[in-house]
Amino acid sequence: MAAELTFSELFRQAKRSAVHLEMRDGYMRSDPRFVSWRQAPQSVPAENDPASRPWLALMQEITTRGVEVRRARIFSEPMSDYLRFEHHLTPSNVEAGEQVRWLPRRKVSDLALPGNDFWLFDDSLVVFLHFTGDGELSPEGDEERTTEPAIVQLCSTSFEAVWERAVPHEVYRPV
Repeated sequence: MAAELTFSELFRQAKRSAVHLEMRDGYMRSDPRFVSWRQAPQSVPAENDPASRPWLALMQEITTRGVEVRRARIFSEPMSDYLRFEHHLTPSNVEAGEQVRWLPRRKVSDLALPGNDFWLFDDSLVVFLHFTGDGELSPEGDEERTTEPAIVQLCSTSFEAVWERAVPHEVYRPV
């Protein structure tokens, strides 16, 4: 059953797609990479190396076999320090095979969006991610999985609406 699979296994099981909608202005502010970047914003050692960022190796693995991975980020302007950090790291994600787009929050007021960030795998499984107010993963349970058709449809429709309006990473420059 999907609920028993690890997050990495969900990606490896994906056949066609994995899409991610991010809607927060900050995440994991305790991340040592972020702390280091804040001290020297143009330098985060080894962040382009899949050996030091297992996420990049995973993205290369699954996109090479044809799974489309798309990430859309909704954010406030001016952009928070944490999202500037993510923007700084995103070229490595793109090089690993992810497609990433950015959409200012003021451009989503007329869209119906779920209340939490999510991953949607093969248009059939939604994994909602739960964070605390300061952006850390929730100790009460950081994810919730569902295959409920109405929820899958909401997430799919929401993601596609954001994706259509969003600016590709290669074009977007932080304000």
